[in-house]
Amino acid sequence: MAEKYVSEAVIGRLPRYYRKLCELEDRGIERISSLELSREMGLNASQIRRDFNCFGGFGQQGYGYQVQKLKSELVSILGLNKTYNAVIVGAGNIGRALLNYKGFSDQGFYIKAIFDINPDVIGTSLEGVTVLSVFEFEEYVKANNINMGVICTPAGTAQDVCDMFIRLGITAVWNFAPRELSCPPNVEVENVNLSDSLYILAYRMNENNHEA
Repeated sequence: MAEKYVSEAVIGRLPRYYRKLCELEDRGIERISSLELSREMGLNASQIRRDFNCFGGFGQQGYGYQVQKLKSELVSILGLNKTYNAVIVGAGNIGRALLNYKGFSDQGFYIKAIFDINPDVIGTSLEGVTVLSVFEFEEYVKANNINMGVICTPAGTAQDVCDMFIRLGITAVWNFAPRELSCPPNVEVENVNLSDSLYILAYRMNENNHEA
């Protein structure tokens, strides 16, 4: 039987649902209806039901959703019940900020090492992690169970880094470099372009000023 298609829009909303359910659980809320959840999140209730129906529903008509159970289902759907070992290439500002953030390990994402090509940076310690030479990358990946690569390099070297990941069997790439990457179909890439977010924010501000 063919797998059910889940749109990118639905996938993009799953982290929002997960964060909201964590918040509701912290507030001691045990059950919530799709209407109440829609008010909490600024979404349409029927949209929420359709989204969850992509994965089997989870709710009960007239009763709503059990917050803890729905959160557990999303943990499984998002793969947060597994562990992921990641490496960063690029020890600049973004690479350092990611290494400094301790929340990743709470969700099962472990940054095991960080690499750079700059001899002034190699050998220094960042958050207790020694920056390794990019020329040690292949040996390190082969000796450790690495399944995710993070690119924090300038745009000009990002594709070369991505190709290195792919050659070593890393098929999940988190890309912070400001360029599109060319990858085979079996490689999952999540692009995070900080400039794009600023451009969109600037556009919305500009539109609001025109309407005022």
